[in-house]
Amino acid sequence: MSYAAGVDVGSTQTKAVIINEAREIVGRALIDTGANVVKAAENSYIEALKQGHIDEEEVEYVVGTGYGRYRVTFGNTQVTEISCHGRGAVHLFPNTRTVVDMGGQDTKAIAVSADGEINDFCMNDKCAAGTGRFLGAAAEALDIPLGELGPVSLQSTKPIKISTTCTVFAESEVLAWIGKGKKIEDILWGVHQSIASRSAGLMRRVGIEDEITFTGGVSRNEGMVKALEERLGKKLNISEECHYMGALGAALFAHDHVMAGRAPVSSTAEVTS
Repeated sequence: MSYAAGVDVGSTQTKAVIINEAREIVGRALIDTGANVVKAAENSYIEALKQGHIDEEEVEYVVGTGYGRYRVTFGNTQVTEISCHGRGAVHLFPNTRTVVDMGGQDTKAIAVSADGEINDFCMNDKCAAGTGRFLGAAAEALDIPLGELGPVSLQSTKPIKISTTCTVFAESEVLAWIGKGKKIEDILWGVHQSIASRSAGLMRRVGIEDEITFTGGVSRNEGMVKALEERLGKKLNISEECHYMGALGAALFAHDHVMAGRAPVSSTAEVTS
């Protein structure tokens, strides 16, 4: 049995996925990226090997992805996260044609073909207002753990409209609403709706198809899922693997090399992000 691996070094978290010859996930790991990006890549990979009870020598090819993909020093090559999220999404949900990837620092809308090729993409690379960072600012202002934002927001009965489109001012606006006696759940639902609105705008630029897959760390936030579904008027594909989608896509590219004996991408397949 031979294996292939993908390591997705994100701005806040690093994920590693190992798949077997049947393209089944046999090991995965997620850790905080921290200040040492090289170490984060190494540690996530080692943890995924342990979880899958796999010896490092059994892994034939490793692909790095994410903003820190070039710091995966033990990797064989690199593929951008846009390509990897598209590939992973179509692997898990074959009818996917639109992907929304929401991470800690940016949000990407991706149009994909039936074989996972990227047809178009758009990202808010100049502003973090529609990303997990915006949620983080609200969490800090309200002193609520990130994991509780979604459940609390869903208790809202009268959402507050968040007017700011800047993460820098998000905390100030949240505190201002608290000062006016507004309920925390109503403020948080307003925050989720604001992010959903900005994300839907990105998606419209690449085209919103019938089947949409939500990837990235924020896909684990049930409030964000509901806010996006209401904004789009469509159900989203969600899986426990969505947080690992970039690493899964990278592992699939690595698997191509293992199975076919050639590099997972050509020189023209790299998408600059």
